[in-house]
Order: sequence, then C-alpha cells, then structure tokens
Amino acid sequence: MSKPVVAVVGRPNVGKSTLFNVLAGERIAIVKDTPGVTRDRIYADVSWLDQNFTLIDTGGIEPDSKDIILSQMREQAQIAIDTADVILFLTDVRQGLVDADDKVADMLRRSQKPVILVVNKVDDFEKFMPDVYEFYNLGIGEPFPVSAASKLGIGDMLDEMIKYFPKEKMEEEEDTRPKIAIIGKPNVGKSSLVNRLLGENRVIVSDIAGTTRDAVDTVISYHGEEYIFIDTAGLRRKSKVKEDLERYSIIRAVTAVERADVTLLIIDATEGVTEQDAKIAGIAHDRGKGIVIVVNKWDAIEKDDKTMTKHTERIRQILSFMPYAEIMFISAKTGQRTGKIFEMIQIVMENNSMRIATGVLNEIVTEAVAMQQPPSDKGKRLKIFYSTQVAVKPPTFVIFVNDKKLMHFSYVRYLENRIRDAFGFRGTSLKFIIRERKGD
Repeated sequence: MSKPVVAVVGRPNVGKSTLFNVLAGERIAIVKDTPGVTRDRIYADVSWLDQNFTLIDTGGIEPDSKDIILSQMREQAQIAIDTADVILFLTDVRQGLVDADDKVADMLRRSQKPVILVVNKVDDFEKFMPDVYEFYNLGIGEPFPVSAASKLGIGDMLDEMIKYFPKEKMEEEEDTRPKIAIIGKPNVGKSSLVNRLLGENRVIVSDIAGTTRDAVDTVISYHGEEYIFIDTAGLRRKSKVKEDLERYSIIRAVTAVERADVTLLIIDATEGVTEQDAKIAGIAHDRGKGIVIVVNKWDAIEKDDKTMTKHTERIRQILSFMPYAEIMFISAKTGQRTGKIFEMIQIVMENNSMRIATGVLNEIVTEAVAMQQPPSDKGKRLKIFYSTQVAVKPPTFVIFVNDKKLMHFSYVRYLENRIRDAFGFRGTSLKFIIRERKGD
C-alpha cells in the first residue's frame, strides 16, 4: 500500500532539520541498516497513531541574498507541491513574519494542497502566543505553535496533519495491475524507454536533463496484461545546483518506488554506474521491492567480448548491497532487448511474491547449519530452533534462535545465500527477523 508523503518547507534557520530529526526519530542517523548504501537525510519513514507516512526534507537554502533565498524557497515549495500529499510550512516565531514567508504562502495556497502552518521555536506558550497569532495573516489557516528543540506541540501538529491523508492512497491497493517504477538519474533514458515500450511518443523526450515535470503513469499492454509504468523522469527544470537536481531525483524516486511492485533502475551505459545510482537503488532495496537494473544506451558504446562482463562486475561492486538484482543491457533508442523487459518483470514479481512451505524451509536451514556451524561466543553457541515465512513483497522469514546476539550479520547472509541457492528469488530482497525462544 502506498504511504502518504509529507514535505517540510521553510526558510533557513527556522528549524527544519530539527523538526525532521524529531519526527524521524534516531533511526535517520543510523547508517548501518544497509551495507553499501550512503544515506542522505532527505527522507524518512515515520509513523504516528498507526499511520505510516514518508517524510521529505525539501532541502537547505544557502542564504546568499534575499533574492536567492526567495527563489530557492519557491523551488522547495514547488517540489513539495509536486510530490507531497500534505505540506508542513515551517516559520519562526522569533524572526516573525517576513516577506519570503508571504510569497511562499501564496504559492502553497494556490496549489490546493493541504498545508499545515507550523510556527517553530515557541518554547514558552504563554510568552509567545500573541506573536503566533500574527501568522494568521498568511491566509493559510490556523498556525500550530511548536518547539522542535523541546518537542512541544508536536502531537497536535501531527494529529492535524494525518486528517489530510488522502483516502485514495489507502484504497489504491484495489488496482491489482502490476506497477513498475522507472527510476534513475536525469537523462539516462527513462522517458525514451517508456516511449519504446509504448510504441508511441506519449512522453516528451528531450536532451535537456529534467524536462518531465511530474511523475507520469502510463498504462502499457503486453500479451493481454496491463502494466502501469510510473515514470520519474522528472525534474521540474534545469537546476543551477547539481545537489538540488540530485535531491529532487531522490525525492521523486521515493514517492514512485513506494507505489511500485517492481523497480527498474536505469543506468546510462556511456557513463557507467555511479554513487548516485547506488543512492537511488537503495530506496528500492530498503523498501523490499523487486529490482531490475537496466543498462540503457548499450548501442552507444564500443564493445568487445569482455565489455558486458566488465559492466556487470562494476555494477555488482557499486551496488554490492543488492547482489540479487537482475541486470539487463538494452537500447531504448534502437529497441535492442527491450522486449525482454516484460518477461523479466514477470519473473521478479513472481519471486517477490513467492512462498516457501515451512517444512521445506526448515530442511534447507537444517542442512545449511550442518554444513557450516553457527557462531558461538564465550562458550555459548547459536542454536536455530525453527524458521517460517511470514510475508511476501518482500519474502520475509522469522528465525527462532536461543540468543539473538549470537546471530551475526554474516551468518544471516550465509543462510540467505543457501535459501537463494534452493529457490532462486531472482530480483527480490529477502527480509529476516530474528526472534529469541528459550529452549534447551
């Protein structure tokens, strides 16, 4: 099910990062979840009162001059308007209302998106409330006084925010057609691929990075089955700052991947795989989506009998955290191997939804344990009592052990590899939950 998206917008020094970190909790500072993925503090998965949502920080603003602050705030507001279901507009009670707040409020008001006006740094409600009322002048509703630093008023703000979560997000699951997110850096050929699969120029393609304004859903039929392609080609316009452009592509990828069953990560063969590709791939990996790495523009490079092997090795090295991902080499321009994409999507979807009978799973685990003894510490050895699959999308396994601390990451990886040897699970991550059960 697709989670609602909440974006934080505001001037420099109003406390956006503090609020973001308070809402995201300590998890955002932890980098160890996925080996090999560099985490940007751009998005976080948050829950409030059993409501899960994706929180997005629209970006820092360099306060060079008032003009630049205003133009960058407008850029941020546009990102929020394009991608978010609800916008948190952060202001500062100590600085009071300023001209930039007014102009951005005007944009947000016209967008018709729900906007929660948050007045930060209200450390003393009695003292500052008269100043909070001034923010009614922005004309975007009731101001919510908070202190992100002292964690005051946050609950009331969140209660208000979740009232605006769209009902259709919750109902979207009724559409059972496979959803395919096309993600990747700007200008790697995402729109060209959709056009090739569609057989007609439905999406505007241009050589300028960032010509697609919004994520576009395109329905494509193949052998009588309909697929929904979510094209994130989108950056709003050419950005002056490379970081802004990267940030926007990551935000777009988060919102598209959230909705998708399978993710196609498009890589430019002429440029090769990059760290930015790893960041984008990490989004799909973290969310347990089916993944196919599609190397596009394969027609544009000189090849010998080792070229494909070299590219594959480089991809496996940079994207070492997802060795399960399938790799394809195509050309959207010439149509080379693009017909195979649907077959690959089908394989990955089946693997992402595969269930293994408990008896068979335990046989595999028992055999694996017999082949490689579990780790021990201070004379105490790990015992594995029982394993069972509890979910799909991604396939999720619970392993009951005598002591969780003894279950090293490397041994989980070893068991994962044995399970993959037996069942394949091409193109999908596997999730393992380790539970303790007291036994002899």
